[in-house]
Amino acid sequence: MRFIHTADIHLGKTYRNSSGEAERYQDFFCCLAAIVADGIREAVDFVLIGGDLFHTGQILPKTFAKTIEILQPLKEAGIPCIAIEGNHDWIHRRHNISWMEALSEMGYIRLLRPARTDDGGYRFEPFNEKRGEGGHIEIGGLHIYGLGYVGAQAGSHVERICEAVTTDNNLLIFHVGIWRYSPVEIGNMKIEEAHPLAEKFSYVALGHGHKQYVIETPAGRPYAFNPGAPERVNFGEQKYEKGYYLVSVEDGRYGAEFRPTDPRPMLVEVIDLDGAPNADSALVRFQQQLTAKLAGLADARPPLLELKLAGRVGFHPFELGRERLRLAIEELASPLHVEIKNHLSLLARAGGEELVKKSLSEIESDVLHELIGAHSRYQGREGELARLSLSIRDLVMKGDVEDDELLGLFGEQG
Repeated sequence: MRFIHTADIHLGKTYRNSSGEAERYQDFFCCLAAIVADGIREAVDFVLIGGDLFHTGQILPKTFAKTIEILQPLKEAGIPCIAIEGNHDWIHRRHNISWMEALSEMGYIRLLRPARTDDGGYRFEPFNEKRGEGGHIEIGGLHIYGLGYVGAQAGSHVERICEAVTTDNNLLIFHVGIWRYSPVEIGNMKIEEAHPLAEKFSYVALGHGHKQYVIETPAGRPYAFNPGAPERVNFGEQKYEKGYYLVSVEDGRYGAEFRPTDPRPMLVEVIDLDGAPNADSALVRFQQQLTAKLAGLADARPPLLELKLAGRVGFHPFELGRERLRLAIEELASPLHVEIKNHLSLLARAGGEELVKKSLSEIESDVLHELIGAHSRYQGREGELARLSLSIRDLVMKGDVEDDELLGLFGEQG
């Protein structure tokens, strides 16, 4: 038996009001289409999606239609696509049917979601093809169980998951990260909390963190695999290998081959302007450094750029405005999307002494630390909550997050 394990596809992701909005929107569909084509060519028995098929729970109708188009070849080939919900797929207003549920009812995916018992345990009902619901599906003697995103206390659910499973030859799809390996700050569990899963499941198909990693038992047996996102979803992911797993099963032994995908080029760089006496000289240095950094890109596709301006300068940082920088960038390259973070600080002189004034980002962070620390309930968590607040602010400013996802982020922090 062979199958594909992928996760964190993030269909519908784009940069609103950006010149590259339409092209970036297509990137994620192209990535999934390539994985689907690989699955058909390799004649796999099924495809697993470990959560976050969509970037938001409330997607556009055109995103739903495009998803059906991409998954249609799997359906026609008779290859089941088995999926769970990630935190991005969630609809917090549960009186509405989700797009994931709709796909399952239409037969494009098998959405696995367990029922809950009166005492808080799990019950993995057999998947019902007609209704498109259930928590457990059996393919070729392999029992596949699915559990979507359960939040910050995922580790406490492991015992209840294991208690609910009474079969042998088991596989679990679980949208959760593992601390120490996962690059995200929420929705993780400790590695020792995950180890009991290895006694019940021969393969644990993870999702959530966009970085590829493998978890082993204390005895050194690999049992939990996180493929990461196959496309670069957020800035910072240029550091990660991108791909999915092609898994073979023979005599109960699992062999997971990591197959690379072809994500859009992404460049995250610091532009050092330290000591620049005025905005004109700083702009020249900016162009020189950016030219050198762009020379390292071998991919001909327009890249995604995040540039961080750093250093102490002799002019007010606002003089180096975003529009002026964008025009300078366009003289050198045609990026699909650019984000500029101005971390410059003003170097002033008073009475022969140098005085460094804080940058805007430092002032914002200091104010948030003070406000959060004033509440006794949050003392000791100032740094964590300040970072979360600023991250949410940035997401809202970029138009990269929906209301339901914001509610989920706030809810997890208690």
